[in-house]
Amino acid sequence: MERSAQPSLLAGFDLSSPLPGIPNMAEELPVARVVIDSPVPHLDRPFDYLVPAELDEAAQPGVRVKVRFGGQELAGLLAERLEHSDPGIKLQPLRTVVSPEVVLSAPVLAVARAVAERYAGGVWDVLRSAVPARMARVETEKDAVGESPAEEPSPHGPVEPSAALLSEYHGGADYAQALRTGGAPRAVLSAVPNRPGDWPALLLEAAELTLASGRGVLIVVPDARDLTRLCATLDERIGEHGYARLSAEDGATPRYRNFLRVARGNARLVVGTRNAAFAPVKDLGLAIIWDDADNSHAEPRAPYHHAREVLLLRCGIEDAGLLLAAPGRSAEAQRLIRSGWAAELVAERKLLRAHAPRVIAASDEFEADRDPMLHAARLPAAAWREAKAALAHGPVLVQVARTGFMPALRCERCRTPARCTACNGPLALDDARGAPACGWCGLVANPWNCVECGFMRLRAASIGADRTAEELGRAFPHVKVVAATGAKPLYTVPATPALVVATPGAEPVAQDGYAAVLLLDGDRMMAREGLRTGEEVLNRWMGAAHLARGRDAADGRPGGGTVVVAGEPGEPMRALVRFDAAAYAEAELDERRTLGLPPAVRTAMVKGPAATADKFMAALEVGDEVRRHGPVLLGEGEHRWLLFFSYAQGPAVTAALRALRATFSAAKEPVVSIRIDPDGIL
Repeated sequence: MERSAQPSLLAGFDLSSPLPGIPNMAEELPVARVVIDSPVPHLDRPFDYLVPAELDEAAQPGVRVKVRFGGQELAGLLAERLEHSDPGIKLQPLRTVVSPEVVLSAPVLAVARAVAERYAGGVWDVLRSAVPARMARVETEKDAVGESPAEEPSPHGPVEPSAALLSEYHGGADYAQALRTGGAPRAVLSAVPNRPGDWPALLLEAAELTLASGRGVLIVVPDARDLTRLCATLDERIGEHGYARLSAEDGATPRYRNFLRVARGNARLVVGTRNAAFAPVKDLGLAIIWDDADNSHAEPRAPYHHAREVLLLRCGIEDAGLLLAAPGRSAEAQRLIRSGWAAELVAERKLLRAHAPRVIAASDEFEADRDPMLHAARLPAAAWREAKAALAHGPVLVQVARTGFMPALRCERCRTPARCTACNGPLALDDARGAPACGWCGLVANPWNCVECGFMRLRAASIGADRTAEELGRAFPHVKVVAATGAKPLYTVPATPALVVATPGAEPVAQDGYAAVLLLDGDRMMAREGLRTGEEVLNRWMGAAHLARGRDAADGRPGGGTVVVAGEPGEPMRALVRFDAAAYAEAELDERRTLGLPPAVRTAMVKGPAATADKFMAALEVGDEVRRHGPVLLGEGEHRWLLFFSYAQGPAVTAALRALRATFSAAKEPVVSIRIDPDGIL
């Protein structure tokens, strides 16, 4: 029951004695503190209930319960058992214990509270990501109960932990030794491509060193494609029963089954996507995140937390080590190195030059002199030349900016964007023989007239993966053309010659690597306005470049890999040619520190109805050191405000935002949205 100013009904009474209208209470720790399922900001705190004697054994910290609150029955999680409640509280008994399964550990609850505080959100909103939905039938399954050994031995016999791959980096041997001896080292590295087993083997090596010390390991990857690739390596090295896989894409039942294995201590190695960052790993020794710059790591629901920040908080709370590994380098990871929070593991340039592909910028002076049609052709002469040569001995990857056939259209005469006459949505073309249709309402625009000049012919504003695949099919008539996008995922392709057209993040892995990688649409990708555009484009390029074969043949894999990047020259392109994302991240961090922009500083966005948002900001007390910008009219009567503050000021600012939103919620003011460190607004 919620806290009240009235005197407690139990004041002066022995809680173990029967009272009128109140059931027999548990003799020890008779008070249960419960986190209730409520999105209301001013109810974002635990509430105390009595534990009836018949529920004493089942009502353990971490179980699911049902309670009465505000005249209705709500779900909740039992956070802890106490001897006494605070004075002046009117308590009601727990209604029931839904399941005796302990699904919320004390460390995970502490992490959830820390995440809620950092992102000015609600604890239950975080727990919604941390604790999967209950599948009652799974709880009775024999395999999930843990009667068999917690981890089956590898079918290949015991494997001695090795540090061969980590030792290739400066500081890697010391990092590996710290993991082996039970330490909690923290490091950032940009992975060297084309090493034995590639990045999954590197992550597994760090995991095995930690497991050998008797501690647990957690590995978080961006999406199902990366998870499938990692699990293939794990299945080969330690067997499918040697780890637990947590991914929402696997379905509710498999996810809950594996979650119970982890919660019961039957799996010490956990791998998964974004929400796996909250997995209740026992005695966590190392948390690993792969490609932290990938947008898939950001939770799209409130409080919009990022898996990287969750793991940073968790490592501090549980005294665990951390490894941030990626094909490139995010500005946030570079900030951790500069602040001294994490060490940098650096590969020697000699090793990198031998195993990285050769990178050709189609716009450099040498190539421009050889290609007079460079600025008019979508496929530069250098890309054409390398693709033709590479197709003689392997597949070629072609990365394009967008999916679809012609996802955006313009008037051929005046270049005005083509819009739907019914809803003003964008017109697009799905294939060469169809008519343009609205991407919002689906209305077919046949015939079409430009609203500005009346012209009746359209041209492509951008070309998607399907149109690119069709054009390449005509250009290389005897070569198989394959498309891979988010809507049509493809995880692997064979080593036979083929043209693989893919959007960023959807590139399949080729057996023995791609003979060539063509990075088209560089100008279109760089044209998007945003603070992080260059960083994001470079990260996508680096991810695709890591799929190419190395410059030299090694470890039984063919060499001769080439990457061709098209577009106007710029710092991201120069960083790709040097294969040095860390230097670009360092320069970006310097510039943003000078300008006072993230991640050198932290940001908060407050958005809501104009009058309410302005009133909220007028009442917010965060000190004069916090920069305020706004209001900005967003349309439909909404205002947006931005706050810029230092990392030292962060806890005070987010606490003030949480408290004020709870005050507004209790006063039944309109909802104000708060996002901390949001992407896409600068």
